[in-house]
Amino acid sequence: MKILDDLLSIQDFDTHVKDIRQGIFHTGVLTRNCGLAATLPRDSLRQEAPMVEKPGFLLDKSPLELARMAYSQKLLEAVIGMATINSLLKIDIDSCIELNAAELILEKGAGKRVAIVGHFPFIPRVRDHSRELWVIEKNPREGDLGESEADKFIPQSDVVAITGTALTNHTLEHLLELCSPSAYVILLGDTVPLSPILFDYGVDALSGTKVINPELALRCVSQGANFRQIKGTRRLTMTR
Repeated sequence: MKILDDLLSIQDFDTHVKDIRQGIFHTGVLTRNCGLAATLPRDSLRQEAPMVEKPGFLLDKSPLELARMAYSQKLLEAVIGMATINSLLKIDIDSCIELNAAELILEKGAGKRVAIVGHFPFIPRVRDHSRELWVIEKNPREGDLGESEADKFIPQSDVVAITGTALTNHTLEHLLELCSPSAYVILLGDTVPLSPILFDYGVDALSGTKVINPELALRCVSQGANFRQIKGTRRLTMTR
């Protein structure tokens, strides 16, 4: 979990935890800023209870204690940890552009072999424009490959797009090791920390979310919003 170590090492924890919301699809934590992360309900519900220790009292924890929950094997706790890390980040807006991950994948993957870890709504568009597309998914749908296929297909790919939830379930470092040195690697989703530290691990682009209206975003999260339904955010991409 060296990536998590590095992400925590750059944080300024001198702030307060103001709010935590864990909706069915997304989780939000408000400290210095508001950070989001995907909740992973299917995978979380497969784990044994209690899924979160001491719910209702998490605001008593320090920002550091909450951020360290990202190491937890309990997914709902790890999600809170990732949302906390994102809430503490000082994002360099000047290093970001307003660009949706789908458009970047379409641009980089046109006519090439593409692997996407995670099933996203834009997959049919990528399939139409790529030479070959492999979708690797923990909960595969029709046409997807199971997660065990990652070792076979990621090394063959010219473009690899990985869901930020690979940080939450602690599979990201292995997935990055599978990527060809010549591959263009993208991390995407609101779990993704917009931090250049990830470039040190071979990532070329980070497509994530910055919350600009915490009250609105947290209200959406707690009322069951999916990613597209969360308001009060900007979708940003940071490149190497």
